[in-house]
Amino acid sequence: MRIGLIAMSGLRICKPELLELRFTFPRVQERAREIEALPSLGLLTLAGMTPADVEVEYLEVRDVDQWSLPTRFDAVAMSTLTAVSCEAFRLAARFRAMGVPVILGGLGVTLSPTEAMKHADAVVLGEGEVVWPDVVRDLRRGALQPVYDARARGPFDMSQAPMPRFDLLSPERYPRFSVQTQRGCPWACEFCASSIRLEPRFRVKPVEHVIAEIRRLKELFGSPFIEFADDNTFVNRVRAKELLRALEKESVRWFTESDLSIAWDDDLLSLMRDAGCAQVIIGFEHPKYAALDGVEQKVNWKARMVGRYEEAVRRIQRHGITVNGCFVLGLDGTGTESAEDILRFVRESGMYDVQVTYLTPFPGTPLWDRMAREGRILDESATERCTLFDVNFRPDRMTVAELEEAFLGLVGRLYEETAVQERSRAFREHLRSARRRPAAA
Repeated sequence: MRIGLIAMSGLRICKPELLELRFTFPRVQERAREIEALPSLGLLTLAGMTPADVEVEYLEVRDVDQWSLPTRFDAVAMSTLTAVSCEAFRLAARFRAMGVPVILGGLGVTLSPTEAMKHADAVVLGEGEVVWPDVVRDLRRGALQPVYDARARGPFDMSQAPMPRFDLLSPERYPRFSVQTQRGCPWACEFCASSIRLEPRFRVKPVEHVIAEIRRLKELFGSPFIEFADDNTFVNRVRAKELLRALEKESVRWFTESDLSIAWDDDLLSLMRDAGCAQVIIGFEHPKYAALDGVEQKVNWKARMVGRYEEAVRRIQRHGITVNGCFVLGLDGTGTESAEDILRFVRESGMYDVQVTYLTPFPGTPLWDRMAREGRILDESATERCTLFDVNFRPDRMTVAELEEAFLGLVGRLYEETAVQERSRAFREHLRSARRRPAAA
């Protein structure tokens, strides 16, 4: 039996003006290439737990309508995000018309399973590792079930995580690779559509498993640049420091996502630097309390920390680790002035890099549910607009057109070459200054 594992690749943007920015500003184009080139770790992981007598092949599809359909598979499994769900459904229809069973999974399917069920022979909900052995077994028997719901069976034990099939990747295709060290996050942001929607409980992968995956990547690709595909890597500090001490021996460069609490753990930051951390991505969302009040739904943590944002950036970057700050335009209670607020904070904080997206309600999230109740979703069927770079809701303090204009103006100012160069210069100068004086308490 041969199974095709198909990832829907490529950055999706509906707004023509933003597509044009990719070609106007080199940094935007570079970021787009990085996103488009990242392989699907989920599918490679399922490949790693597939029995040896079942042949698997990993493929990526950018244009589903122009792609020449392979005929060599007995079944295909496709991983989708919300923005590409309609494309995945069209591709699934082409395979099913040939008599090839289609299994759909991924975050987009878990968030909106009802629609996905109409377009597949089977859907996988939640963490794929929990039910993949059942899927393969039923494929062999010709008895595929319509739904495999991992959520009803508890979280996947990360100590049982298989070695992903990195060998299925073409060496010249990928500038960076994903390794997952943990799942979950202690915070509950209203807009979050990350892996906590698959399974909210926090778990860690054993350090020896992580190191084995990195060594496998080194064996295959020489000096891989690694993204730790975690929601919040350093939540468990004791375990995080154990991992960092092991990473230091591997001589790899990497980046990851975290919350800004790491800024007040100098021991952790020193270990991160020594272990090869090039950058940490942090969701600041907005630099003002009023915009953040209530966004984090457990203890309002983001809003309570906003007064320490600049200090956090300085403390992290003085260790030689660049901060990539993520910001959101369109938060409730904000108007077009948000663009100026964000631009000012980026400049004054000295952060090295920045990402800006629209507030995006994803189906299945608390934000979507609230805005649907309020009648603020522009078109509930337009899942192709769930890209983070297209507006799919009605803001409360400005029009859609005003939000789009503010966004395009902000992106233009953040990514013009002089602005990128100035952030780089400021980081280097801050780092030199930090090394000339003792660290602040």
